Amino acid sequence: MKRNSGFALIALAALLGWGWFTQEAAPEQETSQTVGTQRGNLAPDFSLMTAEGEAIRLSDLRGKKVIVNLWATWCPPCRAEIPDMQAFYEANKDNGVAILGVNLTATETSVENVAAFVKTYGMTFPVLLDVDKEVGSQFQAISIPTSYIIDSRGVIREKFIGPMDQEKMEKMISSLE
Repeated sequence: MKRNSGFALIALAALLGWGWFTQEAAPEQETSQTVGTQRGNLAPDFSLMTAEGEAIRLSDLRGKKVIVNLWATWCPPCRAEIPDMQAFYEANKDNGVAILGVNLTATETSVENVAAFVKTYGMTFPVLLDVDKEVGSQFQAISIPTSYIIDSRGVIREKFIGPMDQEKMEKMISSLE
């Protein structure tokens, strides 16, 4: 009886040790996440065109911290935040930070009007044209501006409704991985 219990203890210790070793040696795998627009969700992927005809896909920015800002030229709070957003972009574009300005083009008078606005305001971050309301609907842009703060793994960390100033952007982005 003593002999069997000693053997059982040795077998148990060996199994525990093997389990610990394989857990430590296993490469870290990314867990699957729910795709959605809530905090903690993997941001829905999309691809939109700029006024210059360049296609930009959100998932191509993995590895960077991203602000997805949904806006329109006729929106006074959107206009108010553009100078701060532009200044933030210029200060951080070489530090692993990207901004995608998703213009709700379906609500605009014309694409030319959007292009003129971008030029007037000196916007150098990518401005994407949501001509079919797909991204605006998907990201629930009921009130604008609406911004999503996305970490380098593509996970939504914050949703902010209303205009943001440069200090607010700095604070939200600096807290991300």
